[in-house]
Amino acid sequence: MSTTDHVVEAAPADPDAGATDAGTDAESTAPRRRSAPSLRWLVRPVATAVGNMLAFVVISFLLVQLIPGDPVVTATGGRLQGDALEAARASYGLDGSVWDQFLTYLGQLAHLDLGESIASGRPVIEDFATRIPATLELITTGLFFACIVTVLLSHFVVTHPSNPVSRVLSAYARSAGALPEYVLGIAFLFVFYAVLGWAPAPSGRLDPLLIAPDDVTGFPVLDALIAGDTAAASSYVSHLVLPVIVMVVAHTPILMKSLVLGLQGAIDDPSTRFRIAAGAPRRVVLLSIYRRALPQAVAMLGMMFGLFLGGAVVLEALFGLGGLGQYAVDAVNNSDIFALRSFLLVAAALCLAIYLVVEIVIALLDPRRRTGKAA
Repeated sequence: MSTTDHVVEAAPADPDAGATDAGTDAESTAPRRRSAPSLRWLVRPVATAVGNMLAFVVISFLLVQLIPGDPVVTATGGRLQGDALEAARASYGLDGSVWDQFLTYLGQLAHLDLGESIASGRPVIEDFATRIPATLELITTGLFFACIVTVLLSHFVVTHPSNPVSRVLSAYARSAGALPEYVLGIAFLFVFYAVLGWAPAPSGRLDPLLIAPDDVTGFPVLDALIAGDTAAASSYVSHLVLPVIVMVVAHTPILMKSLVLGLQGAIDDPSTRFRIAAGAPRRVVLLSIYRRALPQAVAMLGMMFGLFLGGAVVLEALFGLGGLGQYAVDAVNNSDIFALRSFLLVAAALCLAIYLVVEIVIALLDPRRRTGKAA
């Protein structure tokens, strides 16, 4: 017998050591606890959005500063000269250096002050309070119906790939971005207003014979419904139908192409085949497929918000809707630097807010985007 064997046999039994070993065995066989959910996946997109917003504050200021000409001279039509012109510049804070103007701009933003419009003389934030809800109403309505049409058409294309209609819809999806909004808007106005007379005149959101309801929320249709004015609500909706159709027709192919590719990839995924082989109900299989296909489509949907916002500038001018897009066009025509700078800043803030929401939704749909969920 070796020396090592003698030592092992002679070693006294230690009850504490046995308890420690038992505890170690129990810990090794017990299931590991999940750690508290980490919020790092949420902090990162929030910090990115804040950083991008701060960067765009600087970019928007510098871009507007590069506009040639004197904004006060342009806004007043050249009627002011000498001391009167200098006094007008000083009243708008345009008499100092670029650095002084930038510091003044930062101070105003810190107090949520967007300045006064040179063209109208009103605070820019008051103009935005009446125009942003109307523009958001147009954009959200267009996005809502674009999502519905996209889901229905994509589901048909994926479930009936050999159908002739599916082939036409697939070709329509491949034409993403080939149909600009302004081209469709002009064509639809010519056909449905000038020729057929089905659409109302592109002269605003409300029929000239009707009185606008009280401004409660800023959203025209919602305010008309709150006031119980069905005639005004019907007029608001009828003036939105054609612009919304233009937005849906122009942007649905982009979203549809993304969703179809995502659905086809999710259908061919091994996890889908496993669920089918395991006898899972059809509803469970479809929900699993859409859950794995949606992150890509949701990311595209967030990008489309920016496209819809940019398209609103054209559509509101084309259909005379008078929203935020029309306000931006008027600011450019009048060289109203405060209104234009505020428009760029507000548009960036809206887009960044939507991108942040999209980032969070994608992380909730795809657990792989969330780090530190399990130990």
